[in-house]
Amino acid sequence: MASKNTICLWYDGAALDAATFYAETFPDSAVGAVYHAPGEYPAGKQGDVLTVEFTVMGIPCLGLNGGPTFRHSEAFSFQVATDDQAETDRL
Repeated sequence: MASKNTICLWYDGAALDAATFYAETFPDSAVGAVYHAPGEYPAGKQGDVLTVEFTVMGIPCLGLNGGPTFRHSEAFSFQVATDDQAETDRL
């Protein structure tokens, strides 16, 4: 069953870097579709990454490069239950 809920994370240009980091760090994670600006726009240029679809441990997420208005912070976190200290240290 497809999820009806997607976590949206706001970034200031680093959505693809963040999605790639999560995909490389956590199992069952991947970067999906990357959407680029089709043309010039007031805050950027053609080809800029606008949004990134990705999953983190099976959880659907959307990275939005929304600019500096709302900063990404430590207020958001993925809480992962681990089997042992070695797995905790690895993640």
